[in-house]
Amino acid sequence: MKPFLTLLAFLSAGQLFAAELTVFAAASLTDSLKQIGAEYEKATGDKVRFNFAASNVLAQQIQAGAPADIFFSADEAKMDSLDKEGLILKDTRKNLLGNTLVIITPENGLPLSKPGDLAKPEIKHLSLGDPKAVPAGVYAKEWLEKIGLWKSIEAKVAPAENVRAAMAVVESGNAEAGIVYKTDAAISKKVTVALEIPAAEGPKIIYPAAVVKDSRNAEAARKLLDFLADRKADETFAKFGFSVIE
Repeated sequence: MKPFLTLLAFLSAGQLFAAELTVFAAASLTDSLKQIGAEYEKATGDKVRFNFAASNVLAQQIQAGAPADIFFSADEAKMDSLDKEGLILKDTRKNLLGNTLVIITPENGLPLSKPGDLAKPEIKHLSLGDPKAVPAGVYAKEWLEKIGLWKSIEAKVAPAENVRAAMAVVESGNAEAGIVYKTDAAISKKVTVALEIPAAEGPKIIYPAAVVKDSRNAEAARKLLDFLADRKADETFAKFGFSVIE
């Protein structure tokens, strides 16, 4: 009986001291992080909750004092803004992932053979994350400006609150084309990837992560961040189409 009671006490202590962590993460990380989070909970007993949204929205929430333990952004600029305000633990910041952009159309939609086809009159709406704020939209605008297309298609842009919302507009057929991350298009059965934008030609897309300065459990958050940078997590991210930064 005594060994059983000792084991019971150990398990109770483990449950008592299990951490509850909140991760603010870019919408494009939804599927991969849900899987990794479940694996982390199983391995540690800690509880991981996610708040998925556009990185600019998440950064604003953290600036307003929303409780978060880790910020996982889809661009460096949003992380830089929190860093400048002293809202992250600088020594924990890691660049974990890369991504690329693709041009999508609804399944069985209009064929596109080159980026310039976006300017054709048949393309009445181009769905993007809001190019004034949402990283996926900012990246898309940057690329379209680089290739000299932005002015000719700007009036067609239908801005969305995040990259998943931008893809949903194309999935529903309410836009003839959209520009999203490769990783988002890969999980949808309702869109066709018309064109891939090579990494060498498109914007440099980096996903940094860091522990938030006001984390209620910074030690546990550091452990989770280390787990996100571990080989097993790398394999999961790669499965979902991200490039892993070593």
